[in-house]
Amino acid sequence: MPAALLALAIGAFGIGTTEFVIMGLLPEVATDLDVSIPSAGLLISGYALGVVVGAPLLTAIGSKISRKTVLLSLMGVFIVGNLVSALAPSYGVLMTGRVIAALAHGAFFGVGSVVAASLVAKEKQAGAIALMFTGLTVANVLGVPGGTALGQQFGWRSTFWAVTVLGVVGLLGILFLVPKQHVGEGPGLRSELAVFRNLQVWLALAMTALGFAGVFASFTYIAPMMTEVAGFSSGAVTWLLVLFGGGLVVGNLLGGKAADRSLMPSLYVILALLAAVLVVFVFTAHAQVPAAVTIALFGAAGFATVAPLQKRVMDKAPGAPALASAANIAAFNLGNAIGAYLGGLTIEHGLGYTAPNWVGAALAVAGLGVALTSGLLDRRRRTAGSTEPVLTTV
Repeated sequence: MPAALLALAIGAFGIGTTEFVIMGLLPEVATDLDVSIPSAGLLISGYALGVVVGAPLLTAIGSKISRKTVLLSLMGVFIVGNLVSALAPSYGVLMTGRVIAALAHGAFFGVGSVVAASLVAKEKQAGAIALMFTGLTVANVLGVPGGTALGQQFGWRSTFWAVTVLGVVGLLGILFLVPKQHVGEGPGLRSELAVFRNLQVWLALAMTALGFAGVFASFTYIAPMMTEVAGFSSGAVTWLLVLFGGGLVVGNLLGGKAADRSLMPSLYVILALLAAVLVVFVFTAHAQVPAAVTIALFGAAGFATVAPLQKRVMDKAPGAPALASAANIAAFNLGNAIGAYLGGLTIEHGLGYTAPNWVGAALAVAGLGVALTSGLLDRRRRTAGSTEPVLTTV
């Protein structure tokens, strides 16, 4: 595999770290900036909404620009956003920095996937893309716990300084290691947009948004849940995030293998399992050992959805996957924002730190309902012996 993939993986590692590390630092940020835990939780929602806007918008804007130039520009935006966050004197400025960094997120993974595939022979392209995304996976195993520990020891700003440095390293790696990329031919923006006339594309995006809303309704508030309910020390949150990260690595691999064998049945099982784990978490959160075990299972169930959901939207957007893939990344983050917001509402209304788990379970069940509806439409179409039609949803 070319060294250029390492540069892309470093960029992915930095982006994954800055997206998720805030969960472990909510108490520190809330105390330092004199805001409530739910208000601090909105920093996750703000980032997620930034991805929702930036993924399709910057992908479209960069469609006629050299891919290497696009990647360098996106890393520049990412660096600026984290620098603003590190220097933020107030909650509002920190939110602004989070949104700026988020704008680069979706487009980086979309364009980066195309670049990674172009660096190797056709029979190695899937492995190259997977290697780039390894940076995102490793961020949850090492970057998030490490960033949490750093922020707890030296202040939350130190974490954003560290991520800024990672961004600079990623930018330099792309500059010196990634070969010049020509503007892709592609199907054109008009053809890409045409896939959104397909009802099944929208159902796939809805599955993604609801499924990950279920994950983030709980995960956003994992730090206060573990310290205030389970009785862990703030320092133990780092190791709990390592458990979560280990679970998501296993879940991601198992989810991908299951999707290759049978996509929709896998989604049904995984979404049902996610809902069940979140219901169980309401009760196990009150004792340390059961809580730790449930966190690992939660990570596995939550991230087992990623590969099947991504594959589903790509299957329903043949011939024009780039913008659809970016839209799916936006849907993941829209779900993040919705879940973090709804979970925070339960805390604000005095229902306790375990209440977000009920919200997450309900959202996962809603995602399962959409999946069953989508699968039913597929079966009816196959029974009728017709090819998949393009359906107008508005």
